[in-house]
Amino acid sequence: MKKRKPEIVVISDVHLGTFGCHAKELLEYLNTIQPKKLILNGDIIDIWQFRKSYFPQSHLEVIQKILELNTKGTEVIYITGNHDEMLRKFSDMKMGEFSIVDKLILDLDGKKAWFFHGDIFDVSVTKAKWIAKLGGWGYDLLTLLNRFLNWFLVKTGRKKYSLSKKIKSSVKSALKFISDFEKTAAELAIEQGYKYVICGHIHQPRMIRKVIKNSTCLYLNSGDWTENLTALEYQNKKWELIYHSELKKRKITNPVVAATTILQKKD
Repeated sequence: MKKRKPEIVVISDVHLGTFGCHAKELLEYLNTIQPKKLILNGDIIDIWQFRKSYFPQSHLEVIQKILELNTKGTEVIYITGNHDEMLRKFSDMKMGEFSIVDKLILDLDGKKAWFFHGDIFDVSVTKAKWIAKLGGWGYDLLTLLNRFLNWFLVKTGRKKYSLSKKIKSSVKSALKFISDFEKTAAELAIEQGYKYVICGHIHQPRMIRKVIKNSTCLYLNSGDWTENLTALEYQNKKWELIYHSELKKRKITNPVVAATTILQKKD
C-alpha cells in the first residue's frame, strides 16, 4: 500500500491508557502515512490516569507504530503535556531521530511556527493540580459511559451521541475558556513574530486566522483522539485538518485520508 508522505503530522491528546482513547482509529490513520516529522503534541500517554490493569493491545500497537515510523526515517518529536508531565524531567533529550521537548519552534517555508501543548494557560493545572486530576478521572468515566450509550444507539439504528461535547457546548464558562485560550495563544504568537501557533490540550480541533492589532497568525489545534479523532498535516505550504470520521463516512479504502482543508491567506 502506497502511503502519503506529508512534511509534518501533528497529533495530540491521545490519552493512551484510558477508556476514552480511540487507539484502533489512530492506528488506522497512522498506517496511511509516512511523514518527515511526526509531532506528538502532549498527552499521548496518560500517566496521570495510568493503571496496570488497563492498557489494551491496541494502545500498545500505537506505540509500536510510532516507533516503526521512527525506524523508517520519520523524525518523532514528543512535546510534553500535563497528563504526561513526568516526561518533562527528560526534556531536551535526543536519541537519533527521537526527541522530547517542552516546546518546539520550526521554520516552515520562511514562516516561524510555534508548537506547544497549551496546559500553561490552564489555571486548574498550574495552580490546583489535584482538581485537574479529579476532572481527568471524571472525564474518563464519562467517556466510558458514553461508549455504552453509543453501543446501544448503534444497535437500535440511531446516531452516536457525545455527552462531553453536549456538556461543553451548553456551559458558557467552557466556551469562554476555549475562546480565551485561542486569543491568548494567538496574542503571544504575534508578539513573538510567529506566523503559526499549534496547540493541543483543549480537545477542540481548529484552524482559524487571528488578527490582533493589525498583525496576524494562523491558530491551529490538533484536537484529540478521544472525541474528535483529528490530526493536522502540513504539505506544500498548506495546513490540513484531518478527520478520521470522513475516512469512514466516505468508505475510503485507499491510503488517501479525507480532509477538511482550510487554505491559508497570504500574509
